[in-house]
Amino acid sequence: MTIRICTDGSCLGNPGPGGWASVIEEDGRKRALAGREERTTNNRMELLAAIKGLEAVSEGAEVTLYSDSQYLVCTMARGWKRKANGDLWARLDTLVRNRRVAWEWVRGHAGHPGNEEANALASAQIGLPPESGDRQGPGGPPLALTHVDAQGRAQMVDVGGKEPTVRVAVAKGSVRMKPETLRLVQQGQVEKGDVLAVARVAGILAAKRTAELIPLCHPLPLDQVAVEFEVDGVQSAIHIIATAKTSARTGVEMEALTAVVVAALTIYDMAKAVDRGMRIEAVRLVSKRGGKSGDIVLEP
Repeated sequence: MTIRICTDGSCLGNPGPGGWASVIEEDGRKRALAGREERTTNNRMELLAAIKGLEAVSEGAEVTLYSDSQYLVCTMARGWKRKANGDLWARLDTLVRNRRVAWEWVRGHAGHPGNEEANALASAQIGLPPESGDRQGPGGPPLALTHVDAQGRAQMVDVGGKEPTVRVAVAKGSVRMKPETLRLVQQGQVEKGDVLAVARVAGILAAKRTAELIPLCHPLPLDQVAVEFEVDGVQSAIHIIATAKTSARTGVEMEALTAVVVAALTIYDMAKAVDRGMRIEAVRLVSKRGGKSGDIVLEP
């Protein structure tokens, strides 16, 4: 069976911060990979998107790779001369030796579903909206915000027609603090008590109450919520990782994000007496699994 990979790259400034994305369809399932670099070019992001997509499929696989980059497709399929980015071309050459790859150019921002999805993910890595002003779903009308009705009023989405599936989401965030504050937390010497133990329970409890905090979220029967911490002495920070799992008709991303936010707020509350300058940073979704949109991996 042929695997479909749709890729795209985006860059702000060229050179500047850039994002890449690969949307992979295999055996009836879809998953997505995406990432960013702080200083790069659009061409490098186009190549890196293809590299990451091909690395994600097994050796010997038969692949059709779709890209709106003539630079990528024509160089690989037609032998265009390579004048730059030799390191990335070398990686691509290695990957295609062990995979049967057909290269297909598609016109960008012209309604190709996979290209539009990859573009949206790549652009999101650097805070840009999708570059196409008229994104469309497969053969359908322009995509719209599902939490807004035709009159622009907020609405709760009707998910009653969907089949329940297993859904998992992982979110992360960080709390930066003074090194001496971090030592107090590690040594259990904060006056209010065991900071991380309380923050873990707070995060789990918050995930269970997400629908009461976010107005249009559906109440979900959570199968599992896990909140873990990584103490980072180099950055003087505590990194929070929350995983939420459910078997339901809609996703569990908001529960994972809520767990991270409330765990971070609890850390701040527990230690603010000794460090009011703590900063809660980089709360984000890093992956989700299940549902119509398939698997999406925004960070390794």
